[in-house]
Amino acid sequence: MSSSGTPGRQGRPATTAKPALDRRSVLTRGAALAGGAAAGLTAGAAFPARAAQDAPPAVRAAAPYETGALIGPDDPRYPLLTTGNNQRYVAAPEYVKMIRSTQDAVHALRAAHRAGKRVSVRSGGHCFAALVCNPEIEVILDFSEMTDVGYDASRRAFYVEPGARLLHVYEQLYKGWGVTVPGGICYSVGAGGHISGGGYGLLSRAHGLVVDHLYAVEVVTVDAGGTVRTTVATREADDPHRDLWWAHTGGGGGNFGLITRYWFRSPDATGTEPGDQLISPPSTVLVSAVDIPWEDLDEGTFARLLKNFGAWHEANSAPGSPYRHLSSLFNVSSRAHGSLGMFTQVDATVPGARKMLDDYLGAITAGTGITPRPMAKANGEIPHLANLAEPREMPWLNATRMVGTNNPTITNPVSRAVHKSAYMRRNFSDRQIAALYAYMTRPDFENPDTMLVLFSFGGQVNAVAPDATANAQRECVFKMTFQTFWPDEQDDDFYLGWIRGLYADFFAESGGVPLIDDRTDGCYINYCDTDMADPEHNRSGVPWHTLYYKGNYPRLQQVKKRWDPGNFFHHALSVEPARN
Repeated sequence: MSSSGTPGRQGRPATTAKPALDRRSVLTRGAALAGGAAAGLTAGAAFPARAAQDAPPAVRAAAPYETGALIGPDDPRYPLLTTGNNQRYVAAPEYVKMIRSTQDAVHALRAAHRAGKRVSVRSGGHCFAALVCNPEIEVILDFSEMTDVGYDASRRAFYVEPGARLLHVYEQLYKGWGVTVPGGICYSVGAGGHISGGGYGLLSRAHGLVVDHLYAVEVVTVDAGGTVRTTVATREADDPHRDLWWAHTGGGGGNFGLITRYWFRSPDATGTEPGDQLISPPSTVLVSAVDIPWEDLDEGTFARLLKNFGAWHEANSAPGSPYRHLSSLFNVSSRAHGSLGMFTQVDATVPGARKMLDDYLGAITAGTGITPRPMAKANGEIPHLANLAEPREMPWLNATRMVGTNNPTITNPVSRAVHKSAYMRRNFSDRQIAALYAYMTRPDFENPDTMLVLFSFGGQVNAVAPDATANAQRECVFKMTFQTFWPDEQDDDFYLGWIRGLYADFFAESGGVPLIDDRTDGCYINYCDTDMADPEHNRSGVPWHTLYYKGNYPRLQQVKKRWDPGNFFHHALSVEPARN
């Protein structure tokens, strides 16, 4: 989730690209990937744009599965597909392989491995670091065309393909069966990476993380000898491949193989009816969107607001808390933005929902003398919310669409950005708030698209043991993301310096990072940040993988050793295979 505002500088126009091939148009072009096409992908060779089409008829007939396009540097789609949501990160691969089926993924992986190519894997393109798009990548395997969502009666579970965008997942599950997963707010995030990193959203306090409902995953892997296999791993206790399932419950993307399908069934599901196999969202929710103008704040009231937020979450984030049905996003924006914004959602079917909301808003502003105002259209975090003069009850899916779409910042096609994260077990310290206030009010900082986003956390998330899934942060009360967006490459050093300075000062008492201690609980792997692996920025002496995975990292290394012993899938923050 990110906030919006008027860009501080004029951005450059976005690159225009032709759309990808129709999903049903070519069924056999990828058959030659393991043969003629792969042989043509050598250093200095011309890109074999027509190799698959020119394969002998017998070869084409042997591949009755959907295959995606091979896109090289001369293809007009290439510029679009060699960068992602963050325009800071750009790759120059020999080709991008669009994947349309599991068998297509098998052939693409076999070809890349035999050719010794450095690969990266993408579903939605929202990676927060240069793990997918960077100059070292030779092949991008793109799953954005695998978007199916449905019900698998044989597994008594709902399936989701990795390229499905979150809003599409919610629409399909809810309209088809009245169910959902407690996933994120940003509508265009791909399921592939979101789920493998843990996945959470506004329903997580009531229902846990997305991976708490993950039943199975299909993964294409390659062993040390180059043999490519497809494995379905489930959470069943007697599944010999259960370790591979576990690694995908928060182990992060691009680590173990190519994810081609997920299946979801809640742990307590019973019966055989599809609607009973997964959680149901509230039929209606009560939503509130308010602004707190910077003109009403001084350092004292600013500190009190943040302390109030932290104290409320400390008191109301136990798994059984009645307030698990309330979740809030507090955008602590820079003064250049004009206001702080807060969006809150409550399950309207819970008795006393309106009182719950009123009590929460009162607790956040207690002792400040501030009366929040309806979100102003000019400074609104999300333009749709400017129409909410009073809290409003609406269907859950409408609220999900409203908060997730039409955000000018996160949908800006020329946006450059930097993100840093932290989990909080306790309230802010005075020093942390003082650092935040100083940076958000710095006279030379004029970018309105800058904020610390505070997310409600805990509740049912904390009902799960830290080692039950790879996502180990199960004792937190809220989490946060430091982020800023800008349009021009010439400003990179300024904004990187600004946010690195803020983060270092905010966590100055713990070596510049959120340690695993009584106040903080490390970082979120889906908000990956390579600074955590750089001793210039992480001065704590604690390795990056402890910050992200805590005590689960050695187990992830054993999974890596079994399923990717040659470390074919690797990036700047990837799991290393165990050495013993």
